[in-house]
Amino acid sequence: MQISRIVPQLRTTDLAASVDFYTTKLGFTLEFLYDDFYAGVRSGESVIHLKLIDAPDPSIAFVDQGEHFHLYFQTGDVAGVADALKHHGVPLVVDVHDTAWGTRECVIKDNAGHTLYFGERR
Repeated sequence: MQISRIVPQLRTTDLAASVDFYTTKLGFTLEFLYDDFYAGVRSGESVIHLKLIDAPDPSIAFVDQGEHFHLYFQTGDVAGVADALKHHGVPLVVDVHDTAWGTRECVIKDNAGHTLYFGERR
């Protein structure tokens, strides 16, 4: 078996707001929009699918309780990413910091409450 790409899916109760968040705040482009309940957003070779659901994603509470994440974005300049996020009005849940495992990271929440990490190797 050969896998060419992994595409995560995030669930949202407001698809339009999620598309707006990922395109205007994070700089993704809209890859596709299917009816009013499914969309894909792209950044470079990475694609995220967004699906409209009726109730908040139950994984949000689980991730919050366990200090997990929904998505981890690797970058070469986490400080620059943090500055761009702040410039676009995205509050940092955790500002840029060094970790014991050799990365620099910052953390945000998307409009639906998903935890997103941005990190670079030191």
